[in-house]
Amino acid sequence: SLLSQSQVEVWSLQEGDSFDAREVVLRIKGPYSEFGVFETPLLGILAHSSGWATAARECKEAARDKKVLCFGARHVHPSVAPVMERSALIGGADSAACILGAKLAGKNPGGTIPHAAILICGDTVLSAKAFDECIPSEFPRIILVDTFKDEAEESLRLAQIINQKLEGIRLDTPEERGGVTLSLVKEVRERLNQAGYPKVKIVVSGGITPEKIRLFHDYADIFGVGSYISGYSPIDMTMDIKEVAGQKVAKRGRIPGMTNNPRLVKIL
Repeated sequence: SLLSQSQVEVWSLQEGDSFDAREVVLRIKGPYSEFGVFETPLLGILAHSSGWATAARECKEAARDKKVLCFGARHVHPSVAPVMERSALIGGADSAACILGAKLAGKNPGGTIPHAAILICGDTVLSAKAFDECIPSEFPRIILVDTFKDEAEESLRLAQIINQKLEGIRLDTPEERGGVTLSLVKEVRERLNQAGYPKVKIVVSGGITPEKIRLFHDYADIFGVGSYISGYSPIDMTMDIKEVAGQKVAKRGRIPGMTNNPRLVKIL
């Protein structure tokens, strides 16, 4: 989009492709006056988007067959959030909570009921009933269970009352209460199974990293990842002039001439 009005040719790796250090990810051919002004924004787009996508890829690789939801929008400026969450989807996240971010990637947004709704209603089950009545049926009924009562107790209350409509419960226990631990996830899973609700999924969130995903993998079904993706360091990019009027050139320390990469595909 940035170069669409410029008289240039562009080759690129495909979105979602992995790349190595010093590998050429984008090649531009044309008059410098047609693209030079875009050097800084191009590098910023590539650096940050690749970083966010890489973080999502790490989480998805750790999750394997389990789902990863990107919950990172609240950690960044709203003008950045859609780009960040779209990048996470490109990297492998199964869904994103940011509406525009999901739409940019051609997907539907996904999330869960917020703590605010439960706090205002004053009861988790009451809030879940209201959520079920008001929200379109295509959205999954995933309810937080750490707001007022013991997480296992609240999960069973919901399963008994919401029953077949309850797709999952979400554990987001704050650090002040010890956070989401493996023992807690195990207990909730076992109590749901014993009560006859093995199909109720467990969503874990709150400081989730690839390491925690691997730790919880056998007992949780969905992972909500926020700051690990949104706060991931951008991957350093540089733009080099390698040829001028058919003559090979380069700054000191770099090899003159076009660097070959057969994986590049012409996109413009």
